[in-house]
Amino acid sequence: MNIGLIAHDSKKKLMQNFCIAYRGILNKNQLFATGQLIEEVTNLSVHKFLAGRLGGDVQLCSLIESNQMDLVVFLRDAVNPKSYEPNSERISILCDMYNIPLATNLATAELLIKSLERGDMEWREIYQ
Repeated sequence: MNIGLIAHDSKKKLMQNFCIAYRGILNKNQLFATGQLIEEVTNLSVHKFLAGRLGGDVQLCSLIESNQMDLVVFLRDAVNPKSYEPNSERISILCDMYNIPLATNLATAELLIKSLERGDMEWREIYQ
């Protein structure tokens, strides 16, 4: 499965901790992320997009639009997003349009990753 990992600045540490906690599950999948923070703290192999402010979110959106992403975890700061941070609305709309599961908070991210581990995401292979 192809998993997109993206986080607003205030959630980057939370994303790192999430990836550390679920390293065993993530390791069995193709990971795509903006920047290199996840790879640095987990030693997981990550296809790195540009940083969000440099267009990494656009690169992620391109994979979503071409149905090459199976799951997206976007830990966003819903209260105080910075103007230069990735566009959560665009990512959300595209995930809805292409039936790609999207987690925007830690609770949903954990549910999706555990679902992935159980094999509940196999429907994505058929959908593609």
